[in-house]
Amino acid sequence: MNVEKIMAALPHLKLRDSKKDGILSFDCPPERLVETARVLRDDFECSSLNDIASVDFGENLKEGRFGAVYHFFSHSKKKYVRLVCVCESAENPELPSICSVYKGADWHEREAYDLMGIVFEGHPNLSRILMWDSYEWHPLRKDFPLEGREASLPDSFDGNEGVAKVVPAPEEGGPFHAPSEGAEFSTDREPRSLSGKI
Repeated sequence: MNVEKIMAALPHLKLRDSKKDGILSFDCPPERLVETARVLRDDFECSSLNDIASVDFGENLKEGRFGAVYHFFSHSKKKYVRLVCVCESAENPELPSICSVYKGADWHEREAYDLMGIVFEGHPNLSRILMWDSYEWHPLRKDFPLEGREASLPDSFDGNEGVAKVVPAPEEGGPFHAPSEGAEFSTDREPRSLSGKI
């Protein structure tokens, strides 16, 4: 991929450092996302959208807290292009849907909506994909407690109320590994799981 040609065709993009993984990366303003995706597909042969990863940059931010990272791939050039698009509002995170450009964005956008709470304007069927419709939380947000939150179960769970409930996870290790002294469950050792106990 020729960075100069992409920047000439899409001057609103801002080049990001890509020394770590070598993927050509840009910041893209939300209002230009659909146009940018279309130009990458039509003019730069990025025929594949590989994924959309939702991001929570931290609960202390009033704006720019949430965003999405898009990975496009050109099969003919064997190269990736990464776009980072940040939502303007932390209270009501929104990005435009690119389903009109890449039909495969449907599932990825629904997952980001379900687990992170980002609303994709113009999505043809923006509904939860993993959690049930009445679930009120977004479990991938950084302020979501590791021990989970109690929530009312969907109607399909009638008669099974005692079967599913939030309990501490006994897994060891993971990204929040801490010394094992004095705690039966690893969630008891992770600082965020202590939020209501201190």
